[in-house]
Amino acid sequence: MAPAQSYVERLPVAPLADLVRTVWVQRVGEDPYVQRNVPTGGVELQCPVGSLPRLVGPLTGPSVDVLAPGTTVVGVRFRPGAAGAVLGLPASELVDLTVGLDEIWGPEAAVLGELIGGARSADMVLRLLQEHLIGRRGDGIRRDPLVSEAVRWLMPWRAGGVRSLSSRLAISPSQLRRRCLTAVGIGPKALQRTLRFQGFLALAQSTGMRSRSQDGGGGGGLAWLAAQAGYADHAHLSRECVRMTGLAPRAFLGDGTGLCDCGHDHAASFRPFLRGRRSGVGPSA
Repeated sequence: MAPAQSYVERLPVAPLADLVRTVWVQRVGEDPYVQRNVPTGGVELQCPVGSLPRLVGPLTGPSVDVLAPGTTVVGVRFRPGAAGAVLGLPASELVDLTVGLDEIWGPEAAVLGELIGGARSADMVLRLLQEHLIGRRGDGIRRDPLVSEAVRWLMPWRAGGVRSLSSRLAISPSQLRRRCLTAVGIGPKALQRTLRFQGFLALAQSTGMRSRSQDGGGGGGLAWLAAQAGYADHAHLSRECVRMTGLAPRAFLGDGTGLCDCGHDHAASFRPFLRGRRSGVGPSA
């Protein structure tokens, strides 16, 4: 039986590594596919081959799409607070919205769509798309260095929290919140919750993949994962999972192997979360 869809995630090219968390290609099989998008803290640029590119703004909750049979989507997932450097507008204007790129870039979006549509393979689409973004870096909004540092400190497994962050950054809580809202689209506390949930998913997937490839161990179930990810208890995790995905943890994780219910392998984008857990130093998300 042909798979319902496939999803391959990769690291971006080096010139975009400070702005982009991951690039990816998704292919839908012979039937419509229900795609559940969850908050990541960043903006996504999605380019369905044969259609105009679109932007998915920072999400505060789940967003469900139905992808048509045979669809191929090439995407770029920006780091929190980084999209403005190439898109040319603050993330605050895109919160919980999906908009055509032509509404932001005008005719340039159609040119990019035609370029992608004429590519011979998804790999070529990824290359052309990333080259285009590199060329736009100088035209965008300058990335806020204070917000970049805030994101680094709000990564999972860092000591401290939002309350102490403003003192660490020598800025008032109201100024920190204002600058986060502009650059990221959500405030520091909401960003911390989002990054913690991404850390939970990274740990769940890593644990599940080790369990399958090694000895079947790797953790004590959802209660263990909740504690490891920094939640107060299993109930706390469940509330946050429903907030972020619209589903309870077991429903979202599907078969219990650590993969989300769509079967995606997010190893590339989850790598910074797991690296931060091992080292105790939070890298940029």
